[in-house]
Amino acid sequence: MTVTSARYISNSSSANQSDIRLSPKPPPRTWSSIEPPFKGYQAPPSDGYVQSSKNTAIVIDNGASLLRAGWSFDKSPRIAFPATVARYRDRKINRTVSYVGYNAYADATTRGQIRNAFEPGSSIVGNWDVMEGLLDYTFASLGVAAENGGVGRPIVMTEPVANLGYSRKTMNELLFECYYAPSVSFGIDSLFSYRFNKGRHGLVVSSSHTATHLIPVLDSKPMLSSATRLNWGGFHGADYLLKLLRLKYPTFPGKLTEYQMEDMIRNHCYISQDFDREMRSFLDWSGLEDRDHVIQYPFTEQVIIEKSEEELARIAERKREGGRRLQEQAAKMRLEKLVRKEQTLEYYKSLQEQLANQTKKEIKRLLDDDEFKDEAQLERTIQDLEKSIRKSRNKDVGGPENIEEVEPSYPLLEIADENLDEAGLKEKRHQRLMKSGYEARLRAKVEKELERARIAEEERLDDERREKDIDSWLEERRAARLTLLQRIKERDRLKADLGNRKSLASQIRMKTLANLASDQPGKKRRRGGDDDNFGANDDDWGVYRTVATGDHSDDEEEEDLGAGLKGVEAQLLKYDPSFNENNTLEAQSDWTQSLVHAFLRGPRPFDPESQQEAHQIHLNVERIRVPEVVFQPSIAGLDQAGIVEVAAGIINHGLAKEQDQISVLGDIFLTGGNTMFTGFDERLKRELRAVLPIEAPINLRKAKDQVLDAWRGAAQWAASAESKQRFVTREEFHEKGSEYLKEHNLGNATAI
Repeated sequence: MTVTSARYISNSSSANQSDIRLSPKPPPRTWSSIEPPFKGYQAPPSDGYVQSSKNTAIVIDNGASLLRAGWSFDKSPRIAFPATVARYRDRKINRTVSYVGYNAYADATTRGQIRNAFEPGSSIVGNWDVMEGLLDYTFASLGVAAENGGVGRPIVMTEPVANLGYSRKTMNELLFECYYAPSVSFGIDSLFSYRFNKGRHGLVVSSSHTATHLIPVLDSKPMLSSATRLNWGGFHGADYLLKLLRLKYPTFPGKLTEYQMEDMIRNHCYISQDFDREMRSFLDWSGLEDRDHVIQYPFTEQVIIEKSEEELARIAERKREGGRRLQEQAAKMRLEKLVRKEQTLEYYKSLQEQLANQTKKEIKRLLDDDEFKDEAQLERTIQDLEKSIRKSRNKDVGGPENIEEVEPSYPLLEIADENLDEAGLKEKRHQRLMKSGYEARLRAKVEKELERARIAEEERLDDERREKDIDSWLEERRAARLTLLQRIKERDRLKADLGNRKSLASQIRMKTLANLASDQPGKKRRRGGDDDNFGANDDDWGVYRTVATGDHSDDEEEEDLGAGLKGVEAQLLKYDPSFNENNTLEAQSDWTQSLVHAFLRGPRPFDPESQQEAHQIHLNVERIRVPEVVFQPSIAGLDQAGIVEVAAGIINHGLAKEQDQISVLGDIFLTGGNTMFTGFDERLKRELRAVLPIEAPINLRKAKDQVLDAWRGAAQWAASAESKQRFVTREEFHEKGSEYLKEHNLGNATAI
């Protein structure tokens, strides 16, 4: 794919920049695109249920990205898998089969049937059939084997901040009525992580897969009334990168998937400490080979067998020898043809001399034998042969091929028609036609001379105007160049639009074609209705001009815009001191000058014939643009404040007491996978310092494990004595209903 643009890198220090661009660079380091995350068979941990007791809780971190589960006495979750299920009817075995988690990526069939338990981009369960399949797989993998098909163990499950009452109600019904859970408790994942990291007063910043939450905590109690959500997480970042890359490479031959985008964000993106400055200089050629990360997708390269120098030399010699033989054969054939023409000419001349002393009857017989209608046709044939022989001889000896055309004579045009017989009248019509052709050639020759004279006069007047007022003349040349550039751009746009069947130009073209056979455009044609009289009017054929070229005329299409532009640029190069070689279209179309090429293909040339390069994605500005959305949501079209403004609003307006503000600022806690970007904590601390009072103390720290600490905190809480009174028992469920919730410091509240 060849890309050109009107926007290019500045040419300051052009010599130095040119050396950087053209200097040899090492081969790019490439990262392979990941395959579908299928892990194969994994033996389930089976000893947990045996080690557990009736008071041992099953801890489930019910995340929208990964579901993690284990026992409350475990240090880490025993199982973790995506919250997806693939269920379909297998015709070979005539059964409905289900694949859960990573198994859903086993092959193309299962990947095509994947369903997620959560609403896209949220932590709200939307598909309860899939959720039930996930829980079945979870309990089976943990080796749960209680009586009556139930789990027989308490369950601690995480849920999002301000979870919907209907979602919690349905989950309660599923756990109590389907799995016969003895007791259930829900909590917020980020608060579990904060408790596990021994937090007491602080601001919990949790940026996970589906959202970013900021929750102030005072004396281990979350102030949920001041909690704020930013609708941006890892899911939205992957979706945003996917849209950016599809827009960047609209004809990319590989398949771009969400799990590939998540891998690219995780391994290649980082938080810029000065986004605006780095964005302006990111595509500078100096150091671009290090900033530009190349993702290689699978490809099949066309195998070309390379030949040795000896083989290439032998092939070239065979080609030269073949060319010499062909030239000799052509010369021999031309000579033989010339000899035949001379023999034929001698025969016709002898025939012409023989006819001079014959009667009319004998003349007619002799002409009929050689298939001549009359003596005039014989004379024309002799003249044509003489002209052809002269031309062939001049060509063989290297003489001029253009022979001076002798003005022919047309004697019969002076004789009245009544004085001619039928043969004479026929010959007179032929001579009139020949005379018209000869006069047309003379007029064309005169017109060419006049055109050359007109062009010379225009050049003379243009030179005079330039000598009198060179400033005005230069302005005219610049305006003419801009006009030509615009026409070239419009021509290329129209050509591209005609290739896109959804474009306006293509739709107009197809509409024109559809209306060709109808005298009433816009109305449906009925079979056997109107007669097809297209072409009866000469104007009908003008439609083909519209179909072929759109709104442009044939004269406009015949103009060589490229040659005209080169002529104007040559004049500007000669007379305009501010216009140099770098300003020409040819120089700007050079890949070493194009900002678009640096954006699409990095600092190296692109070979469109190479399948390896065609299957490469270059991550450059996307590496800082995607994670920047948390700080500047507007660049992704999100109408919300950034994380810094949200945090400042909570501290300045959500906390009335100054002592509370100081306590919260003393422990800003980062958790969640979307806070793991390099430079996230430094950027957040620096920008918070800019919006908060100078004397305000700011202490910022990360969770020990920003991904797993939520589960570990839930397991630690479930094993503590503090949690025993916070479970909703099965009896309470039946007595008080599925919407009943026991509040605690790590969960949601029924009223805020």
